[in-house]
Amino acid sequence: MTTDHDAPFFRGRRLRRTASIRDLVRETDVRPQDLIQPYFVVDTEDPSFDRPIGSMPGQSQLCVNKLEERVAAAVDMGLKSLILFGIPKTKDEFASEGFAENGIVQQAVRALKKRFPSLVVMTDVCLCEYTSHGHCGIIKDEYVQNDPTLSILSKIALSHAAAGADVVAPSDMMDGRVAAIRAGLDRAGYRELPIMSYAVKYASAFYGPFRDAAESAPQFGDRNSYQMDPSNWREGLREAAADVQEGADMLMVKPGLPYLDMIRLLRDRFDLPLAAYQVSGEYSMIKAAAGNGWIDEQRVVMESLTSIKRAGADLILTYFAEDFLKWNK
Repeated sequence: MTTDHDAPFFRGRRLRRTASIRDLVRETDVRPQDLIQPYFVVDTEDPSFDRPIGSMPGQSQLCVNKLEERVAAAVDMGLKSLILFGIPKTKDEFASEGFAENGIVQQAVRALKKRFPSLVVMTDVCLCEYTSHGHCGIIKDEYVQNDPTLSILSKIALSHAAAGADVVAPSDMMDGRVAAIRAGLDRAGYRELPIMSYAVKYASAFYGPFRDAAESAPQFGDRNSYQMDPSNWREGLREAAADVQEGADMLMVKPGLPYLDMIRLLRDRFDLPLAAYQVSGEYSMIKAAAGNGWIDEQRVVMESLTSIKRAGADLILTYFAEDFLKWNK
């Protein structure tokens, strides 16, 4: 006589029975070398400047000295790479401090590469932190001008290269910026310097805390004419394909968790290294929920990073990189 229990069925629990077996068959791992920690560095004469960012608990605006201290602690824990965002002393319509030889990012790059020569130092290439109006390009008639912005982006990237940056990462979303930056770097002899393009960057509400941190909120209007409509996925594929054709060495999707579908779509279509940015809003929501005792912060962070990696990202820019290293020492 045959009972229901005698009928064959899939026993998936066999491979979940013990922690050792689960480790053995784990399909996706997040490693220290997969994570890129963003830092905000401020041009100031105060050698002890370390201002906590209210909307991003655990993150600070740092002077170069304090940046070195914080990076040193992170490197001791296993940090392999970081990306820098600069906050200048002065701003103008043309983002002049963005490409100044002694601009704040240029100072920070030189200091970090001197002290940590094997650390991968990436730099964000954009105008918004350096313009008086807070937009990512040159303004005319209250509209961001595409082509006049390209030469400035190229100047910024070139100044970062001259300071010793290992990777430049344009985040402005101007058409043709990868080609312009690549041409400028090549003419100046930086043919080996890679470009990590913010290829698929949406006009997202998740950026709010970052704009506090980088002091880069637009003074009028919004960024919808150059960042992407969150409703569109085919447009994202076109943007990525254009950046590949223009010479990008790595692609990025931003934000991360709300756009896991885009990460997978790019992973399936392009063979370049793929990054995803777990942005400030994602970070701050987790921190706020954890601070209220509503979630287990470590478990949620690990789950969220794993989901981004599982979707197809090779690299993750995340403000949780330092925490990850502490938890996995």
